[in-house]
Formats: sequence, C-alpha cells, structure tokens
Amino acid sequence: MTETSIHYLDARAPDGMRLYAIGDVHGRLDLLAAMHRRIESELEYKPTADWRIIHLGDYVDRGPDSKGVIDFLIAAQKRDPRNVMLAGNHDIGFLDFLDTPDPDGLFMRYGGVQTAQSYGVDLTGDASWFGKAEAVRRGHQALVSAVPQAHVDFLRSLQLSLISGDFFFCHAGIRPGVPLESQSPQDLVWIRDVFHNHPGLYPKVIVHGHTPVPEAEVMPNRVNVDTLAWQSGMLSALAVDGADKRILTVQGKAF
Repeated sequence: MTETSIHYLDARAPDGMRLYAIGDVHGRLDLLAAMHRRIESELEYKPTADWRIIHLGDYVDRGPDSKGVIDFLIAAQKRDPRNVMLAGNHDIGFLDFLDTPDPDGLFMRYGGVQTAQSYGVDLTGDASWFGKAEAVRRGHQALVSAVPQAHVDFLRSLQLSLISGDFFFCHAGIRPGVPLESQSPQDLVWIRDVFHNHPGLYPKVIVHGHTPVPEAEVMPNRVNVDTLAWQSGMLSALAVDGADKRILTVQGKAF
C-alpha cells in the first residue's frame, strides 16, 4: 500500500457521519421506497450526528416507474439536501433523447420505452405504418410534452461524483492512474473492464454501480452495489458508520 491509497478494510466515513450508497434503481420505485424506509428506520432507532444518502445513478429505463422514481428523488432532496443524487449513463441518455430522438441510441435500445410508458407515452407507435424513425419522432414529441420541466431540471442538476471520508462515489468507476479530480465524465458514467480489473488500491475506495452483479461485490479497492434491481427484485446499498461497513438489501418482485 502506498501512502496515498486506502484499503476497504481500513476505510472510514467522516467522523460523526453515516453514509448510505444506493445502487442502480432503474424504475423500481417500490424498491427505492423500501430502501428509504429501512434507512429512515435505522436513523430513527440508531441516530447519528449527520448522514448522507447517496444515490449512484440510473434512475430511469427498464423498470416500470421511472417517473415515480424521479418524483420520489426530487421530493427527498427537497425534504433534506443530505439526499444526494449522482448521474448515471441512463439518466444522461434520457436527457440526450429528449434533446435529439435517436431511434438507435441508448435510450431506445435499453429500456427507454418503459421510461416513456411511465409518463403515459408510447414510443413504439405503429412502426409498421409510419416506419421506426417516424414512430420515434412522433413519440418523442409526446414525451417532451409529458416530462415535467422539474424532471429535466433534476436530471441536469445531477453531479458526477462525491468524495466523503475515505470513499469516492460515482456511477460506473474511475480510470486507474488518473487523479480523482481529473476523471473524465465519460469514464465516471461508462467505464467497466479497465476499472474492474485493476488490482491496485486507489486514493479512496470507489463505490459504484453500473455493472450488474448477483450480490454486492466488495473488493479491496471498490464496492459494486448494482444488483440488477429492475429484474432481480433486489436493491442493494452500502452503509458506512465510522469503520463499520455493511451491505443492506431490500427485496421485491423479480421480473
């Protein structure tokens, strides 16, 4: 271990602050609400001087209620700004689609149809009659009208990373060898193999989602809490209190 690196076992939250980091939600409002109830119960029955609930991105696509998830997160942030939301690649993809309706982009290929449905919009249309591109264009116009400006503002406000104590939080991961403050936005929301396969320690323990795993993955240099909630019915979170670290899960219906 070098002087500027930290091992998971040694990593600590800031003094007096409990951290919670929640993995990819993907439209599963039921699981997000259940996780918040569990965390709120902990905070009530085992109080702490301060806390942060950090959401690691990918709030939309694939699951049934992306609109409800965004409504929930906006309300949570208004209620207490210690609810922190980071951007995932799917959240950025939603904004990109609202700006430019690419029929072959991330949004249309990976669950955007379900996101649109949660706003009462059918993006598929009668593609056999209009053609796919025209069906998407018509659906796009309806979706732009259906998405509240508050949702667009929320998505645009999402930060890409957060440092707290010995932890660095982001959606996907970091590029090894690049200082944390110099990481590219693309890597923070998209990176996979070169980050996952890096054997060395980082200046902070990286807490992320983005790449689904059957159960939360705890490594010496990183923690992955994306447990494919939209399909598996299991949403996971990392809880850190001083040097104490735990994985929390809530269960719901699998699809």
